[in-house]
Amino acid sequence: MTNGHGFPAMAMTRRQLLAAPLVSYLARGAVKDTVAPVALPFPLTQVRLLDSPFLKSMNLNRAYLHDLDADRLLHTFRLNAGIPSKARSLGGWEKPDGELRGHFTGHYLSACALMSGAAPDAALREKGGYIVNALAECQKAHGNGYLSAFPESFFTRLRNGQKVWAPFYTLHKIMAGLIDQYTLCGNEQALQVVSGMASWIGNYAKPLSDADMARIEKVEFGGTNEALYNLYAITGDPAHMELAHRFDQTSFFDPLAAGRDELKGLHVNTHIPKVIGAARRYELTGEPRYRDIAAYFWAQTVGHHSYVTGGTSNAEFWRTAPDQMASELGPTTQECCCTYNMLKLTRHLFGWTADARYADYYERALFNGILGTMDPRDGMTMYYVPLDSGYWKIFGKPLDSFWCCTGTGTESFSKLADSVYFHDDGGLWVNLFIASELDWPERQFRMRQQTRFPDEATSTLAVETAPASPLKIRVRVPCWAREGVSVRVNGRAAPNAAQAGSYLTLERIWKTGDRIELHMPMSLRIEAMPDDATLQAVLYGPVVLAGDLGSAGITSEVLHGDTFAAAKDRAALRATAPEMAAAGDPSGWIRREGGNGLVFHTTGQRPDVKLIPLNRVYDQRYAVYWRVRPPAG
Repeated sequence: MTNGHGFPAMAMTRRQLLAAPLVSYLARGAVKDTVAPVALPFPLTQVRLLDSPFLKSMNLNRAYLHDLDADRLLHTFRLNAGIPSKARSLGGWEKPDGELRGHFTGHYLSACALMSGAAPDAALREKGGYIVNALAECQKAHGNGYLSAFPESFFTRLRNGQKVWAPFYTLHKIMAGLIDQYTLCGNEQALQVVSGMASWIGNYAKPLSDADMARIEKVEFGGTNEALYNLYAITGDPAHMELAHRFDQTSFFDPLAAGRDELKGLHVNTHIPKVIGAARRYELTGEPRYRDIAAYFWAQTVGHHSYVTGGTSNAEFWRTAPDQMASELGPTTQECCCTYNMLKLTRHLFGWTADARYADYYERALFNGILGTMDPRDGMTMYYVPLDSGYWKIFGKPLDSFWCCTGTGTESFSKLADSVYFHDDGGLWVNLFIASELDWPERQFRMRQQTRFPDEATSTLAVETAPASPLKIRVRVPCWAREGVSVRVNGRAAPNAAQAGSYLTLERIWKTGDRIELHMPMSLRIEAMPDDATLQAVLYGPVVLAGDLGSAGITSEVLHGDTFAAAKDRAALRATAPEMAAAGDPSGWIRREGGNGLVFHTTGQRPDVKLIPLNRVYDQRYAVYWRVRPPAG
């Protein structure tokens, strides 16, 4: 029997499912955080995207989530549990002999839950519920709380030191998806299933010594600690807290806690999720060690191991010492999972501090490391963002990729409205300039942000309803706003003593119809590699510009092909990017094309090059970093 959406009917009726409340992330917890946040993000249910590239990308992602067949996502789970399945298997990393099979189903549950909050979608909410119900049946068939699309023998291999590809990483994705289904969709069955998984992990880990765990932790385990800390917050079960702590990898955390950067040689996306787990432990316990770990790691990664885009990693690793980045350009730079996870960590750090530098980074990484990683024609996402000259963007295939970044991509494009606004009891922060509508019923406040940023350097905040009491609206003055930000309230200039990289606070009793008009002049600027001043990237405001190097040989097969195929003919590809003869202010050798959006051209070069935002490059070769030398004579 199937329902109207083409997948089998689930045990809970649609009426019952839709009656369950949408709740904010971790709001249903039994344990309150010890650390009181300075700033709280608004739940996705209270922020709606308006017409913009963000909304278009979110809707492409929504269509992909709808297109995927639930029974195909469940196929290997059922086979592993001894339950017959007539569904066709998926390809890529989800094929039946893949050792990470099942990971994408966890991401899919998270994406459906996030999308259900970002834009009410009964069909996706029901589809997520159907998958949870089917996973519960698989778990019941195993009889011991185990749930995965691969056999328990993978964990035997892990325990025995035999080669195996990241079984705890995969379990983390499934657990995170189930937690999101519970916290965002109110699915009680999801909590039962993930609690069973935690019990199985506890039984697996119980006989292991600390030395055994240290050896096991050398194999990627994702954010297992974070998932278990979140489960503790929900249930109050101290066993979850104790188990989570066993996944706080001491050998990785100790140098960070002591302020030592020992990241060289580490696999990047193996380690960022662990730090998110450390951040979660700090919030729950208040232990300063874990705040120190998270804050120092963020500062080192963003300040000393990241590209101009805000992305990090080359060939998935930190291969060099801090600030040694000039040699780290290639076809496999900036793994998209890393950007996804750095944004998650940044969200925590901003909540602790309301420090504008975290919001500045969030904007940079979102606009340059997330927004342009989706093919605007079919909604497929990327694995890497190549930053070596002459390469192009490669997108996954709908049913034959399912990379780790396909999974995080579906989540990223389901929560684009996240972190636009934060709040405390006294007011709100406007962190991102994205067309959107905020509904804050607890304060009887509604506001619409109307903007075409960054095509236009303006944004208008229009108050639709307001309380009869003072409320602070704190507007971020971006770090790139070197010419200052001008603000008008109801047509009158507002005093502005805020510096770039801080907030302008407007406090008053707001009324329906009040308007705040922001003007944020953008300018061209250069950011050079820290270890090579002649290797430079160009930005306009927060947007990284890329040079158009043509589309010769760029076919549909190349754009949706093997993500590693781009590594060929590296020297020849680099040679397609001309060297620039320029010095000083980039406005002297780059001109914006009048009346045509964010299109720029170099001047006086041989040859001259068109530059457009990196997030709008899709089917051509490009360059981000240029070799720039002083003009002759």
